Amino acid sequence: MIPAVMPTYARVDVAFEKGEGAYLFDQDGRRYLDFGAGIAVISLGHCHPRIVAALREQAGKIWHTSNLYRILGQERLAQRLVDHTFADSVFFCNSGAEAMECSLKMARKYHDETGNPDRYRVVACTNSFHGRTMATIAAAGQDKLLKGFAPAVEGFDHVAFGNLNEMRNAITAETAAVLVEPVQGEGGMIPASAEYLRGLRQTADEFGLLLIFDEVQCGIGRTGKLFAHEWAGVEPDILAAAKGLGGGFPVGACLANEKAASALVAGSHGSTFGGNPLAMAVAGSVLDVILADGFLDRVQEIAKGLHGRLETLVKDHPTVLSEVRGKGLMLGLKCEVPNGDLSAKLFENGLVTVVAGDNVVRILPPLIIEESHVEEALGILEASCAELSKGA
Repeated sequence: MIPAVMPTYARVDVAFEKGEGAYLFDQDGRRYLDFGAGIAVISLGHCHPRIVAALREQAGKIWHTSNLYRILGQERLAQRLVDHTFADSVFFCNSGAEAMECSLKMARKYHDETGNPDRYRVVACTNSFHGRTMATIAAAGQDKLLKGFAPAVEGFDHVAFGNLNEMRNAITAETAAVLVEPVQGEGGMIPASAEYLRGLRQTADEFGLLLIFDEVQCGIGRTGKLFAHEWAGVEPDILAAAKGLGGGFPVGACLANEKAASALVAGSHGSTFGGNPLAMAVAGSVLDVILADGFLDRVQEIAKGLHGRLETLVKDHPTVLSEVRGKGLMLGLKCEVPNGDLSAKLFENGLVTVVAGDNVVRILPPLIIEESHVEEALGILEASCAELSKGA
């Protein structure tokens, strides 16, 4: 008999009842160090006092009015994002997939509005992930995502990630935009080079395309900058954000420059819940912390130390691990053993991680971790790798 909750997840048989900072506590009171952060969502740790206070305050005022009326929290948050990014305008939604849908619709609408309705195709990358909607699984193009959902939404072409020549060769008279994750997360924690991202910007300008960055996972401080593309000194036309922006509360955002954003006018896109007062209060409090002086510098510092320690771990356990990948606090361990085996062993020993493609275990701690958390995590990683080495 099918369970009341649809069986769409292979869940671990543990229920967490409490979170505090970098820690989770299960129904039996056992403590776990959380280096998964709800798949890069819990950006400021569990129950951060500033976020809790913001949510409680707003909950006592108003929850929902719909976007038929002004929402002052949206206006404030949008202006802050505009002030700190390439963007001139922001659309708020509830998730990364919705932010990507808005991005894709905007690209098509832009070319339609500028007299080129035949330009609707998007060149994306193999091994990518952009969400679970019909359009976003087509944008990723992976068989494991598309299986059972044929026919795929039309309009996407795929080239190898990081290969600028392939990207250029795939552009046709029907191409509207280029879509890339500055760091591939689900695909195996693979960062794009600065040269590649700069080349994409030049290519988009040369062919009159829009450049879309999916920063749902790698944005909001995860790499040590507010957005990962900043490391390359390039600017997209459109960017999808979510996950860490709400620190655990569902919120997404599509950021765009004036050229792209002007295509979406009243009635062309919308969301019932997107940008509701609760989400805006929480996201505003997240930005309060992340944009504070020195916060991102501290993320970079702690990330550098963690990366170095993980490199040593790889050298010490070559039968279990082969490589450290990623950027900032978006790191991955390429495994020699099945990644599920390592992740399960780490969980057994009290460290929460997340698996990814290409046999990688993701290391995605909250951005507020301290050196003591790094030490604790490395102790568990060391012990777990030693246990797996004995069984190899």
